[in-house]
Amino acid sequence: MRALTYHGSKDVRVDTVPDPTLAAADDLILRVTATAICGSDLHLYRGKIPDLHTGDVLGHEFMGIVEEVGSGVTDLRPGDRVVVPFVIACGECFHCRLAEHAACETTNTGKGAAVNQKGIRPPAALFGYSHLYGGVSGGQAEYVRVPKANVGPLRVPDALPDEQVLFLSDILPTGYQAAINAGVKPGSTVAIFGAGPVGLMSAACCRLLGAETIFMVDHLPYRLAFAAQTYGVTPVDFSKIDDPAEYIVTQTNGRGVDASIEAVGFEAEGSALESALTTLKVEGSSGVAIRQCIAATRRCGTVSIPGVYAGFLHGFLLGDAFDKGLTFKMGQTHVQGLMPELLDYIGEGALDPGVIITHRLSLEDAVRGYEIFDRKEEDCRKVILTP
Repeated sequence: MRALTYHGSKDVRVDTVPDPTLAAADDLILRVTATAICGSDLHLYRGKIPDLHTGDVLGHEFMGIVEEVGSGVTDLRPGDRVVVPFVIACGECFHCRLAEHAACETTNTGKGAAVNQKGIRPPAALFGYSHLYGGVSGGQAEYVRVPKANVGPLRVPDALPDEQVLFLSDILPTGYQAAINAGVKPGSTVAIFGAGPVGLMSAACCRLLGAETIFMVDHLPYRLAFAAQTYGVTPVDFSKIDDPAEYIVTQTNGRGVDASIEAVGFEAEGSALESALTTLKVEGSSGVAIRQCIAATRRCGTVSIPGVYAGFLHGFLLGDAFDKGLTFKMGQTHVQGLMPELLDYIGEGALDPGVIITHRLSLEDAVRGYEIFDRKEEDCRKVILTP
C-alpha cells in the first residue's frame, strides 16, 4: 500500500509499505477514505518529537470503511463506515473506567513524554505519533490497523460526508474539551491563543456553549479574518499589538477574560532568548503563550491548554498564577467519550467542522500538503488527503 512515512526533519515521503494485518483478536483493518494533516503533525515533521523512526507512518486524523475484523470485534463488521479517535484506549483499565481514555494504562508500549516519571505508567498509545506513544502506524495511508476496535471507532451515517465527520478523530473533540475545561458557559469571555485548526474548533465550540466574547490571538491575517467572519471573534494580531494580554485586559474592564485557551503548544513564537534556549536543549518549550494566558485571564479564572507541550519551560510565572487564583486544565483529549455527542451536533447542524478546510489533495500529494501547511502558504487552514 501507499503511505506517508517519516525520514527526518522536513523529509516525509509517500512510499510503498507492507499492507497492515490483524495482530490481535480485537483489531480491525480500515480502508482509509479521508485523512488530514494536523497541527501537531508539524511537530513531527519538524523533527521536534523524539523517538520517531525512519519509515514510521504518520497521521492520526482518519476515517474509512472497515475491510476486515478480528474474531473479538463485537459491534463492527466489514463495510461499516467509521471515524477513528486518535487515542487508543482499552476501555477496561482504571482510567478508561473513569472515561479518561487518553490516560489508558494498557495500550502504550512506549514511555510517554513525561521527564520526571517516577515509574508511573505511560499514557495511552496514539496513532502515528512516535514510539513514545506506542509506535503505532498512522492513518495517512491507504489502509491502517486499528487496535482496540471495540473501544473508539464510531459508526457514522452515510448522509454525512467525510469532510463533516473526519475531524471527530481529533481536532473537534480537542477544541470541545478545551472549551469544557475552560468552563465556558453562556455569557463567558474567552481568549484563544492560536488560530490554527484546534484554535478554530475551540472557537466553534465556545460559541456552541454560549460564549459572549471571544478574543483570538494570532499573527496571520487570513486566519484571523476567517475566525472573525465565521465565529465572530475579536481578532488580536500580535504582529501589530505588542502585548495581546494587556490589550485584552483593557477590553474587559481591566479585569481579564473568564478563561484563556492555549491552542499553540511548545513551538509558540517566543523571544530570541527562548529560541536560543530551545536550540541548546536547555528548555523544551517556549513559554510566551502560557505567560500571555496567565496575564489575560481574570482572577479566579481558568487556563485551558490543548496545545502540546514537552520538557522544561522557563518563565512560567507560577507566582502570578497563584496570586490570581487560576485553575489550569490540560492534556490529551479523551476523544472516545466526546465523539457521540459531537456527532449529534454535526447532524443537527449546530457544528460545521468542514468549513475550515482549504486544501483537498490526494495522498500522493501529501508531501506538498505538509510543505504548504508548514509554511502557511496559499492561506492554508487545513489539509485533507484522499488515498
